Amino acid sequence: MSELTFEMEEHHSELGRVEISPEVIEVIASIAASDVEGVASMRGNFATGVAERFGKKSHSKGVKVELGEEGIAISVYVIMNYGVSIPEVALSIQDHIRQGLKNMTALEASEINIFVVGVQFEAKEKQLEAPEAY
Repeated sequence: MSELTFEMEEHHSELGRVEISPEVIEVIASIAASDVEGVASMRGNFATGVAERFGKKSHSKGVKVELGEEGIAISVYVIMNYGVSIPEVALSIQDHIRQGLKNMTALEASEINIFVVGVQFEAKEKQLEAPEAY
């Protein structure tokens, strides 16, 4: 786990300071991206896949946060539903993350990069017809 924290410069008070870890930013971004219509799922790595099989839910799945001199860089890895407009959904993901981050932390991301790593095809369910009673 990363030990880096990002200090919120705007909210110093006589009581102390407020620090937000990158993991919190990852969770906010992951939930915001998952709420966008057209996003089938978030892509995690092997470790998150194993953890989820044992019942542990990873709320930061598919998001990587880097804190640098330029600011906060967020990379989001998504699988989209088949038939959606990828540019429109990607823009909507960026807007949702930007707004969620601003509302919850008062922070601005310097960049929000969307990586579409797959397309989810909806499996058509065959309706079984009941045999007619004679």
